This record gives sequence, structure tokens and C-alpha cells, in this order.
Amino acid sequence: MDRLSMSKPGVVKCLILLVAFGLSGCAAFTERSTGVEAGELTQCPSWPRCVTSAATAERRVEPLTIRGDVTTAWQAALNTVTAMEKTTVVAKEPNYLHAEIKSPWNFYTDDFELLLKPAQRLIEIRSSGRIGYFDFHVNRDRVEALRANLAQQGVVKSLADSKN
Repeated sequence: MDRLSMSKPGVVKCLILLVAFGLSGCAAFTERSTGVEAGELTQCPSWPRCVTSAATAERRVEPLTIRGDVTTAWQAALNTVTAMEKTTVVAKEPNYLHAEIKSPWNFYTDDFELLLKPAQRLIEIRSSGRIGYFDFHVNRDRVEALRANLAQQGVVKSLADSKN
């Protein structure tokens, strides 16, 4: 056997170890909190893998502004989140929803939360990765996809309408 063909198993093992160490290194950045504190969704951790309507600056997303009937909008939001791929609802209260969403490879789990504020006609929103440092805007994209879906249903304002 030539030298190159004998080294292939070693190279493959090295690559597997590098990938495993790289993925487990993301676990070093774990900080997770969910739920409602003092009537607000919990704040994002210090890493940029979380967005919330309760934040300022780079982690902020606009809350969902309800059009029409509050109960109808809340039910549409619950139904839409529940129907999202690889989503499991883990807590559901009259004005709060906590869902876990798995990544396409079932390796990462994100926390997705909604908090209904009927008097303000708002649904506060938070989406956060559990591990890692940066999420490549997955959580922001998820929030905006929900907003677009609900706006298409006519139950919340679109992002452009919310800023007016």
C-alpha cells in the first residue's frame, strides 16, 4: 500500500475530532433563562444569539402589533408557532407561550417565547439559542417570518406598518 492510502483513516479521524471539538466548544457559551419576570419576558443573555422585543439596540425586534380582535390574533400566533417545523410547545398559559425549536440537524435547540399584552394590543416576542455565541441571525429571521405570516393573515401589522 502506498503511504497516502494508509493515512486516509487517520485524516478522517482527525476531521471528526475537529468537528466534535468545534461543536462542543459552542457549548461553553451556555446561559439560558426563559419565562416572565415582573410582567416581561426575561432579558437576552450577553451573547448575540438572542433577539427580543424587550431589548434595545442590536438585539431588539419590534413586538407584534395586533390588528383587530386580540383573542383572534393570539390564537393565530399560537397556531402558527405550533405549526412551525420541529417545534414543541413546552409551556402554554393564557397570555404566554414557550416553545422549543430544534435545528434542522436536531443538534441545537432554541427557545421561542410569546407574551400577550392585551391592554397594549401587543405580543412581546423572544427567540434565543441555548448554546453557542452567534446564531447567524436564525432567531431574528424566525421572528420576522412569524411576523410576516401573521401580517399575511391580517392579525398583526407588518414590520413596515409597525414603524409608522
